[in-house]
Amino acid sequence: MDMENNFESPAPVQETLKKVVSITEAARINGVTRQAIYVAIKQNKLKARKDSTRWTIDLDDLEEYRRNKYSRAKSTYDGDLLFNNTKGYYSVNQVAKMLDVPAQKIYYATRIGMLKAIRKGAAWVIHIDDVKEYQEKFLSRATSSHEAM
Repeated sequence: MDMENNFESPAPVQETLKKVVSITEAARINGVTRQAIYVAIKQNKLKARKDSTRWTIDLDDLEEYRRNKYSRAKSTYDGDLLFNNTKGYYSVNQVAKMLDVPAQKIYYATRIGMLKAIRKGAAWVIHIDDVKEYQEKFLSRATSSHEAM
């Protein structure tokens, strides 16, 4: 009797190979620098494995990191969204984009009292009504005086 014939061939093993990426690829996917990925790994915000000399990151872990990543848009203060656009509250950068001016101009306007803003924690919050008032009183005057020249 041939021994090879007595052995049944094992059922095909389906390997569930998870797709892994390097730090460079993870940085490209997230639109950040390699250093930002290293920092996230070091702070245990992103799971990664070091295989001999090379770090590898599972794509599922990268996706989870992206979902849970800090975002100023999701920031809260006393349980409320800081920049709740549906209620008319915007960040300095959002107002700057809205008015097509540099963010520093908005900071300056709040500092000298031309634009009303509220400090909530570390962030400045500006209501849309105050933005419209600032635009009517100060920005329209600046553009009309330039046109007169």
